[in-house]
Amino acid sequence: MSSESLHAPRERLSKHALRLHHALVSLIEELDAVDWYRQRADDTEDEALKGLLLHNMREEMEHASMLLEWIRRSDTDFATHLKTYLFTEKPILEIESDAEGNGKPGAHGFTVGTLRDENR
Repeated sequence: MSSESLHAPRERLSKHALRLHHALVSLIEELDAVDWYRQRADDTEDEALKGLLLHNMREEMEHASMLLEWIRRSDTDFATHLKTYLFTEKPILEIESDAEGNGKPGAHGFTVGTLRDENR
């Protein structure tokens, strides 16, 4: 997997970047495991095996959640986005539109603004 290797020389990366890299790669691995266990559980006809696989899948979900919380606590950019989108009820794209000021440049953070020609 390409995410296992660094894309810049280690000595040029900050400690924060390295720690975040380790957490992100671990999160990816946990999510892969969730996917693998779910597929295997769906594929088996043995109910006892299915139960074990789903139990293991939930353990991987726990691990992924713990990593995500560590990432949230360790990186303010992630924390901002997680606070915006997680545990909300509105449609996700509506939340994005609101967070970006409905595409109005400079309303909230960085945006490229609308790509429509307003003079048309």
